[in-house]
This record gives sequence, structure tokens and C-alpha cells, in this order.
Amino acid sequence: MQTETKSFQKFLLLWVGELVSAIGSGLTSFGLGVYIYEQTGKASAMALVTLLGFMPALLLSVVTGILADRYDRRLLMILGDSLSVLGLIFILLCMLKGEAKLWQICVGVTISSIFTSLVEPAYKATVTDLLSKEQYTKASGLVQIASSSKFLISPALAGALLLVTDIKFLLLIDIATFFVTVLSTLVVRKGIKVNKNYEQLNLKQAFKEGWEAVSKKHGVVLLVVITSFLTFFMGFMQTLAMPMVLAFSTSTAVGVLETIVASGMLVSSIIIGCLSIQSGYLKILSSSLFLSGVFMVLFGAKENMLWITIAGFLFFATLPFANASLDYLIRINIDNKVQGRAWSLIGLISQLGYVAAYALSGILADYVFTPLLVEGGLLADSIGRWIGVGSGRGIGLLLMITGLLLAGMSVLLYFVKPVRTLEKGDAVCI
Repeated sequence: MQTETKSFQKFLLLWVGELVSAIGSGLTSFGLGVYIYEQTGKASAMALVTLLGFMPALLLSVVTGILADRYDRRLLMILGDSLSVLGLIFILLCMLKGEAKLWQICVGVTISSIFTSLVEPAYKATVTDLLSKEQYTKASGLVQIASSSKFLISPALAGALLLVTDIKFLLLIDIATFFVTVLSTLVVRKGIKVNKNYEQLNLKQAFKEGWEAVSKKHGVVLLVVITSFLTFFMGFMQTLAMPMVLAFSTSTAVGVLETIVASGMLVSSIIIGCLSIQSGYLKILSSSLFLSGVFMVLFGAKENMLWITIAGFLFFATLPFANASLDYLIRINIDNKVQGRAWSLIGLISQLGYVAAYALSGILADYVFTPLLVEGGLLADSIGRWIGVGSGRGIGLLLMITGLLLAGMSVLLYFVKPVRTLEKGDAVCI
């Protein structure tokens, strides 16, 4: 019991570092979103930056997951956090010379994303290193609190700061946060032995073993593939929510709105962290995703801040239950010794949906759906009578359609038999 307590304390220290890092990243993400929208007025430009900030880390996750099993996971986290600031520094230097162009922002975001790819698989595998099986769901709740801080704390803080300063100051804050994350990781690193069992494995062999760990259960494979479809629908919400609201409101109001709606994730994460989920993981996963789809439909239905706030709050409130259940179902079915490379493969497959969503959402919004619901648009006199007409209403309709698809997919997930067997689990946790 004492050993478990000390291990959880080490996890908490590591978690604090990731919390600070997430807040800094959230400031940059929000600030760049507003900056790009003010420059271009295009959802597609915002989606492009989102895509470039996400895709390099995803594509490299297979390699970085293997590295997380071959080398010191904490050292990889330190390198990733430290080197990722190079992209932010590049953007900052461009802004100090004048307005940063879209391509310059894209380059900086891509550089940052490449080095950030070192962090995620090493961090997830470190959680397994530190904690017992009984602590997984509690840790998952806390991890989601840290992750949600970029939505909960950063937007309102960024919106307030943008009233008195500009995007350059937000970038400086984000650059400074790496000192905290590196220090916390260094402290935790002293208390964990480096796993040297895999130092002699080549990349091909390590990749093969990671794939075997994932594929030996059909339920895990199906769950990951289905999740890629779910992330596709949810990626539309992540990309288009800001430009939809900015079409009729201010950046400060959007910052406050994002903070309020993200508190739904905080509330649910605290509940999970305090009480933990003990059973019925698949039922919780399916139900929470179904509700996410319903609330996404409501989010896009009206150009009303109160309505959007309530729908957004409820949408975010469902996500921690889905994430914790999904995390548990996969984690207990994969051997700890190969979790670094296994998580990287899982992330690559499941999050391809985000890549597709980021690539398509802005184009569909700007060139297909927005023209349909402006004055004189093809749907202005039909659907426009119900959800309104204007520059952001096409985005609203697109979100409503993707919400319906998400709800439908969640229902199908519950009836996939191989997935229903995963709750028993047989992973080796050491």
C-alpha cells in the first residue's frame, strides 16, 4: 500500500507538469485560431493549421511508441517538451518582424508537432509503469483534467489577455511552460528504473511485436477501427466550433464560452477520478458517445450563446466517460511490456479519423455548406427557416449532420460481439 501511494505521488508530480504544458498549449492554440480567422476569415485556414499541428505527431507515433519501449520514457518526454518550443520560437520571430503569414504559422506548428510526438506514447506508458491496475481509471480521470485544461482554463485566460496584449505574449507563456514540465519529469525519472529489455530490438521487430499485441484480440482491433470513425465525426466539432461562434461574436466571448463548456469535462473527470468506474465499460462508452452526438446536433442548431453554452457543456461532460472506458478496455487487454508501441499503433489507427476530419471540415464548411445558408443560398428558404441564415449557419448544419452520424455509430458499437468480450481482460500488468 505504501509503495502504491508513493507511486501515485510520483504520477501526480508528472501530471502537474503535463497540466502546465497543456495550459500553455491551449493559450497558443486559441490565440493562433483567432489570429488566423481575423487574417483570413476562413474555416479552412484554421483547419489546415489544426491538421498540421496534429498529423506529424500522429504519423510519427508508431516510431516514437517503439522508442518509448526501447529507451528511457522520461528522457523522451524531456526531449519532446524541450524541442517542441522551437516551432513556437519560429512563429514568434516571424511575428516580431511583422504579421506572420499562414505558411509561416504552418511551418512552426509542424515543427512543434514533430517533437511533441515523443511525449504522448512515453507519457501513457509511464502511467502504466507507475500505477497499479486498480489506479488506472482514477489516473485516467486526472489525465483528462490536465488535457481538458486547454479548453477549461486556456480560452478564457487567452481571451482576457488578448484584450490587453496580443498573440506574441501568449506564445511567450507557452514557451516558458517547458521549464516546469522538464523539471517535474526529471524528478520523477530518478525514482524509476529504465527498462532495458528492448534495447537490442530493431524497429521492424518492435513494430511487429506491437502489432501482435494489438491484433491478437479481434475485439481490440474492431474497437480501434470503430473509434477512428468516431474521431472523424468529433474532429468536425473540434475544428468548426470556433469559426461558427466567431461568425457572430467576439474572441473574448468565445474564450469565455469555451471555458464554460469545457467545465463539463472537468466535472465528469472529477467524478471519475474520485469514484472510478467499476463495471459496464462498454455500455458507458456507447451511451456517452450517443449523447455526445445528440449534444453536437443541438450545438449547431441555433446561433444563440446560451443555447450553445448549454449544449457545449453537455457535450464535453460526456467525453471523460467515453475516454476512461475506452482507455480501460484497451489497457487491460495489452501486456505492459509492449504498451509503448501498442499505444502508438492504436493512436495512429484510431486518430486517422481526426486527420480526415481536419482535412475535409474546413473545405466543406467554406465551399459547400456556408454558401447553402447565406442570403439567397439554396437552403436559405427551407432549412434556413429552422436554424437561421448567415455566414456561420452552414457550419451549424454541418455539425448537426456529423452529430447524427456520431450517435448512430455509437449504437452500432454496443452490438459488436468481439468488443463486448473485452471487459474480462487478460493483460499482464507488472
